[in-house]
Amino acid sequence: MAIALRYAARSDLGLGPKARNEDSGYAGPNLLVLADGMGGHAAGDVASSMIVGELAPLDDEDVGADQAVAVLERALHEANRRLTAAMRENADLAGMGSTTIAMLRTGTKIAMAHIGDSRAFLLRGDGFSQITKDHSFVQQLVDEGRLSPEDASTHPQRSVVTRVMTGQPDDEPDTSLRETRLGDRFLLCSDGLSDFVGADVIEEILREAPTPEAAADRCIEVALKASTRDNVTVIVADVVDADGDDLPSTAPQVVGAAAKRLRTRTRAIPTSPAEKAAALTREAAAARGGGEPAPDADGVEIAENGTGGRGARIVRRTLGGLVVLAVLGIGAYAAWAWTKTQYYVAADDGRVAIYRGVAQDVGPLRLSSVDDVTSVLVADLPTDLQGSVERSIVADDLTDARFKVEMLRAEAVRCRVVASTGTPCGSVPVTATSPATPSTSPTTAPTTLPTTPATTPATTSPGATTAPGSPASTRPVGPTSTAAAVAR
Repeated sequence: MAIALRYAARSDLGLGPKARNEDSGYAGPNLLVLADGMGGHAAGDVASSMIVGELAPLDDEDVGADQAVAVLERALHEANRRLTAAMRENADLAGMGSTTIAMLRTGTKIAMAHIGDSRAFLLRGDGFSQITKDHSFVQQLVDEGRLSPEDASTHPQRSVVTRVMTGQPDDEPDTSLRETRLGDRFLLCSDGLSDFVGADVIEEILREAPTPEAAADRCIEVALKASTRDNVTVIVADVVDADGDDLPSTAPQVVGAAAKRLRTRTRAIPTSPAEKAAALTREAAAARGGGEPAPDADGVEIAENGTGGRGARIVRRTLGGLVVLAVLGIGAYAAWAWTKTQYYVAADDGRVAIYRGVAQDVGPLRLSSVDDVTSVLVADLPTDLQGSVERSIVADDLTDARFKVEMLRAEAVRCRVVASTGTPCGSVPVTATSPATPSTSPTTAPTTLPTTPATTPATTSPGATTAPGSPASTRPVGPTSTAAAVAR
């Protein structure tokens, strides 16, 4: 018997002090993803939406049961790599991360990957169980027998996670492959629900709600009544007979931070595929007699999951593809925006110049422009630095770019002095043991300048990730030669 999913995704800002929703959720015919972002200065929502955007294309892939877990792992590793790249390109994103739960349906099985303290539950017949294990400090205490499960729910450090997606190479999720049964009901939720609503209440909601839509709405309602101070996001999915009367869902649903970014993008570009998809969804709902689709807690329209003929099903599948493309567009737009915060030093018509953007092109699209052309001639530089400038020298920011230009200027002056003695500039050793001082001999001019400091995210004990807002530590760069310092 062929199985399918009927699902509903909902998200709410919650009653706490957070000014934005850092959770993201995606529910599609073959894929369920929930990510709870964390990090300072507008970073948690970026992390969670990037992860959803990276995993969303799996919804359209035909994956065998023997490959599903590996496919999920590869997609999560790629998402993690993209987090690393984003943080390197934009200092404001340093320290961001996100929990992740992903379920990929393949035949009658579901491959699952999980990292962090967001939770997944399974209601099957008379049984109800949590099918994920928190990667958190208090769970570690429970495992060691130093804390009871009852005390863990109220422990002051229950929000401290020990493993999440942070862009680090050791951010490995737990994975599994499980068989599904008709009638199974899955719940994926962020800690905005599980930290404020007991498991017994969650079980009661899932048992009594007649549909995934009703269950998801009720979970949000109860979390708000419990005064949840965090963003709360839930995805409820029922396993149904693909050919039965209870028709499965076919239109993907995007909620939380990912939906907000998608909505902002469609406002800016009224003719985008995402907005057309929303309009087609409204038309399809009206044709089925369902009226306007209901907005989710963030004001993003959620496609109704009613019945329909073959034509309506084709429309919904088309919409699904458009939504996936739009979610991917979120990542592309974010990448373009980050290029506008990047700087590098390179040559422009024989002179050293500061460029804004990244030193590469995408087809006919140039991703950088000249910000400032200096008076430093490339020809006055030592041969090795001429090559570095021709290849481009990456800078951390505009200040660092200007710093590198001044170092190049000092090298150009030194080379002119050395050249006046008839000695090739490249033959003079370059050291970095003291600040620049006046030369006592034209062949021994010290040329060092201080290097700029580099910052790294604050760390806690090995494997632990601090709560949002933790300060970053500063680590100075050690002495290097002028050439190495400029070209780093």
